[in-house]
Amino acid sequence: MDKILVRGGRPLNGTISISGAKNATLPALAASLLTTGRIHLSNIPHLKDVTTMLELLGQHGSAITIDEKLGVEIDNSNIVNFMAPYDLVRTMRASILVMGPLLARYGQTEISLPGGCAIGSRPVNLHIQGLRAMGAEIDLGGGYIRARAKRLQGTRFTFDPVTVTGTENLLMAATLAKGQTILENCAREPEVVDLANCLIAMGAKIDGAGTSTLTIEGVDHLQGCRHAIIPDRIEAATFMIGAVLTHGDILLTHASADALRAPIDKLKSMGAIIEEPDANSIRVRCHGDIEAVDLETSPYPGFPTDLQAQMLVLISLAKGTGIVTETVFENRFMHVSELQRMGADIRVRGNTAHVRGSKRLIGAPVMATDLRASASLVLAGLAAEGETLISRVYHIDRGYERIEEKLRALDADIQRVSG
Repeated sequence: MDKILVRGGRPLNGTISISGAKNATLPALAASLLTTGRIHLSNIPHLKDVTTMLELLGQHGSAITIDEKLGVEIDNSNIVNFMAPYDLVRTMRASILVMGPLLARYGQTEISLPGGCAIGSRPVNLHIQGLRAMGAEIDLGGGYIRARAKRLQGTRFTFDPVTVTGTENLLMAATLAKGQTILENCAREPEVVDLANCLIAMGAKIDGAGTSTLTIEGVDHLQGCRHAIIPDRIEAATFMIGAVLTHGDILLTHASADALRAPIDKLKSMGAIIEEPDANSIRVRCHGDIEAVDLETSPYPGFPTDLQAQMLVLISLAKGTGIVTETVFENRFMHVSELQRMGADIRVRGNTAHVRGSKRLIGAPVMATDLRASASLVLAGLAAEGETLISRVYHIDRGYERIEEKLRALDADIQRVSG
């Protein structure tokens, strides 16, 4: 099983291109099931989760053409299977996103209850409640969700609490429902907006993308389209944190600062210098002391939970004390014990981590527990003295495209090793 070996102490310097967003790619791929027209998606990242979703579409009957430079083309004119099996779904929670499109387009689906990172309870009850409100008959048993509907009907539904995949699933289902659907307390993440833009390009009638209320007028059919996936804001912010952590100077290209206002503001308050040379690039540098800050995760436009682990590393090397409060997932401090092995002074009480900044971390063998935790351990290794060997890096391959290659391009001493 592969591991990542990092020798720390070198500042990140140089230019790096940000990949397409995993969390925008997966729903766009699922949305292709809504039409028999050809869907062409560009700026697709090479990630394990994307491969899993393509495998899932393939077993439904999708004809998929992959071009390394041009993207992915999907032809769903011969969908023959409406079941999403456990062996695929167990590894990736986003597999649940095929439920809404299959039910809306073909009137049936059978999908295994999803898996993914063990960062806490992420129930699909709101997906089920929303589809039932649209007229679906849904049964649960044996670890599967079985749904049927002659044609979904427009409805008014309120998410409580807000959910990204729930918003995306019902949004896709509503595009082919009869009549008007109003979804309230929706997720406002840029990835949801990107999905709405993709659906609109397919002929969907959607108002309110980027707000908490979505209004969808159902249509009889959708067409094929071409759509470019937005840049990955979580990947971009992870590299930004790395630049500040190592006192480096990097330029991110194909990156949108507009989607990163909360992390940018927090990094600036810690002492980073962040500039926006144009609408698609961000320069990040830091050569002085880093000041500790408090932060609390929350749905967009708040501070992303997917950056909490990376920021915890940064605060652990800052001056002063910071308090990090996790409000989205109840089990997302599993990386703390590994950071403590490297010398981080972190104490967790419930959903709050108290971090006392120190001047150094020491390299050590550590183990990744989930996708973003694995990124935090790579960052910690970049700043630590000596060698850090990170095991279970299959987690990081789910969400970061060739992370060791990109970091080497920024002068990091990092390599993937077998063992």
